[in-house]
Amino acid sequence: MKPVILYRGDSFEQEELEIASKYFYCTNRRPNIKENNLVIGRYSLWPFYSEQEKDIEYVGAKLINSSHQYRYIADLKNYVFDLKELTPRTWDNLQDLPNNISFVLKGETNSRKSNWKQDMFAVDKKAAIEVHGRLSNDSLIGYQNIYIREYVPLVKYMDGINGMPVTKEFRFFVAYGKVLCGDYYWQNYIDDLPNKPDMNEVPQSFLQEVIHRVGNNSNFYVIDVGQKISGEWIVIELNDGQQAGIPGTNCVEGLYLNLLKTIGEVI
Repeated sequence: MKPVILYRGDSFEQEELEIASKYFYCTNRRPNIKENNLVIGRYSLWPFYSEQEKDIEYVGAKLINSSHQYRYIADLKNYVFDLKELTPRTWDNLQDLPNNISFVLKGETNSRKSNWKQDMFAVDKKAAIEVHGRLSNDSLIGYQNIYIREYVPLVKYMDGINGMPVTKEFRFFVAYGKVLCGDYYWQNYIDDLPNKPDMNEVPQSFLQEVIHRVGNNSNFYVIDVGQKISGEWIVIELNDGQQAGIPGTNCVEGLYLNLLKTIGEVI
């Protein structure tokens, strides 16, 4: 199958488009999708993923992630079950929360991380109930399932907007079980740090265990990994590779070059 990037013009930065075009045919018009195309929909499929999948399959093409694979990543309850101890404990019922820990709250797909103190972090169960109420009335989060996750302190460099912790966290793109590229997650703050965190500190054995547990549930996704204060590594979350932002300009070239190579080996 011939791989094609289907992008949405208002979300796809010109620099990324120029690099992606070196390796893939790129279009922002769905009628250009042809039979036997393998479609990677950069920012162009949400929120009507299953409907667009049907239209793409109608012409004899297919998406890199089926709608089932997309939902596996989009609703975190799916992969939390498989990752188990590799990711923070998660609840969907406020009544089940313990009383002696702090929490972060988010929708099944989205969060209000930029409003950390008000709409994501909860110091205790009482605060979690209050944050949950605000998110339930949020125009983006309100229609999603809202999950409460155990707050796991990570190695922190500084406080960002609204007290959001800027931590030792990395993002890795994965396709068909292979790591394509990775870099430091908090790129907006990179110039404020004395030294750039090194993604090579993340053990390959840890990444491979995550990939093993995800298995064939997704073909193209990202792993966000953070280092706990104790020194252990933990999966913060997974995201669909078609929707996820690329951490740093160095990762853009590696993503598209290695994605093309991997597709050529697998398809």
